[in-house]
This record gives sequence, C-alpha cells and structure tokens, in this order.
Amino acid sequence: MLIFHTIAEIREFVRQARVKGYSIGLVPTMGYLHEGHLTLMRQAKKQCDTVIISIFVNPTQFGPGEDLASYPRDLDRDAAMAEGVGVDAIFNPAAEEIYPSGYSTYIDVEQRITEKLCGASRPGHFRGVATVVAKLFNIVKPDYAYFGQKDAQQVLVIKRMIADLNMEVGVVTVPTVREHDGLAMSSRNVYLDPEQRQAALSLSSSLNRAAAEVRAGERDAAKIRQLVIDLIKAEPLARIDYVEIYSYPDLEPVEFIKGQALLALAVKFGRARLIDNIIL
Repeated sequence: MLIFHTIAEIREFVRQARVKGYSIGLVPTMGYLHEGHLTLMRQAKKQCDTVIISIFVNPTQFGPGEDLASYPRDLDRDAAMAEGVGVDAIFNPAAEEIYPSGYSTYIDVEQRITEKLCGASRPGHFRGVATVVAKLFNIVKPDYAYFGQKDAQQVLVIKRMIADLNMEVGVVTVPTVREHDGLAMSSRNVYLDPEQRQAALSLSSSLNRAAAEVRAGERDAAKIRQLVIDLIKAEPLARIDYVEIYSYPDLEPVEFIKGQALLALAVKFGRARLIDNIIL
C-alpha cells in the first residue's frame, strides 16, 4: 500500500491505474479509522479494482469552538488498518495542499437540504463538506465513492451536488456499523469516558423503540419524536442538540409517516457530539 501527500502524486497513481483499465473506488475519511470505515473499504474492494482512501481532517467543515485541533489523528495506526483490508493507496494531504494561499471557491448546496439537522446546529458545515468532497472527486476521479448511512444528511448533500454538477461518480451508501451493544461507530467515541459511553446507548435504544412503535402502527411523527426525546432526556448525561423526523430522501417536514421517513438525532455527552439515525 502506498501513501501520498500531494495532489500530483495521487493523480499520477490514478493515471497509472487507468492505463491498466482499473476501476477506482474512493472512501473519503477524516482518519482515526474504525470498523465502520473498514466496512466501507471492504465494500469498495468488492466493487473496484483499485481502492483509495483519503485521510484529511477538513478544516472548512469545523465551526468556531469545535474540535478541529483535538480531532484524533494517528496515520500509522490508520495505515495499518487500511492495508489490512486491502486498500491500495492513502491520500493524506496537508491543509495547505487542499486550500493553498488565496483559496476562495466553495460549494453551497441548496438550503432545503442543508438548513436543518446538522446544517442548523453547525452553520457552514455542509459548505465545507461539499467543497472538500468535490475537490476529492476532481483529484481522484473515482468511479464510485463510499459513505456510511450514519451520516445520512451528508450523503443526501453529496448526491445532490453530484446530480446538480453532472459529476460522473456513483455513490454507494453502506448501512451504519454498530458496536456489539448498538452504539454507532464514530471516531469521536474516543472522547467518551465509561459513564458517558454507557449513557450514549440511549441513542440507539431510543431509535429502536421508535421503529418498534411504527411497526406497531403508530404514524404520528410528533408522538414518535417526543417518545425519543423523553427516552434520551431520562439519561442525565445527555444534552440533546436535535431530534427530528423528515421525509426521506426529500427531508421535508412530516406530520404523519407515509413511505420512508428519517428519524435523526444529535446528542452531546461531555465533549462528544454523537449523531445517529434510522429510516422509519
């Protein structure tokens, strides 16, 4: 496995793969890999001849006071994990490589998708996400890119950007990977102390309870949302950012669940802000 730090290097690697007729799969990450990331890589390996992952803690998607400086980083650890699942190359650029002096071009996806959920509580977040993903697509030119369903809103933003800008990239969405007790895997889980880690199980358990209510016939979105809020609030360490239900994939407000709906939440435990969701 090879590690590249410049755009010129990764482009030359991709050029050589294309000469051989190889298909390219890209897994964008911010590093500090976990089993969720590895699942994306395994899926990419099944579908593509060459798999590239990016490891880049993207400064433009962090807001003031967020954890950009403290976000966990360990390239040696990540490289060993990626190589273990057959990744062919890692693109690990410095911030100055992606955003050189004078950089001034950004991508804004329409507010209908980005003004709610994480977009409401993290202003500018999806502007940074869309911009860096567009740059990665332009640099690597993958046939397919792989994302986790845990980041459901992010996936919808990226799909909208691809459609609107006529990008030739297929998006593969992989189901959320969870710990044995149900906690959605996240690089930020390392922030949790043992007590917070136990408290965070309220997220997946409340989502599962909501799904059970829908299966039993409940269709009132407000009642389901309030149920989830009450279950999470029963955990003293939890600080709710949002709990919302929208139509899926349109992200329109719903009063009654007809067809698919996204139940999404973001909750803080200590300094860890965790997101999770389920399709009802």
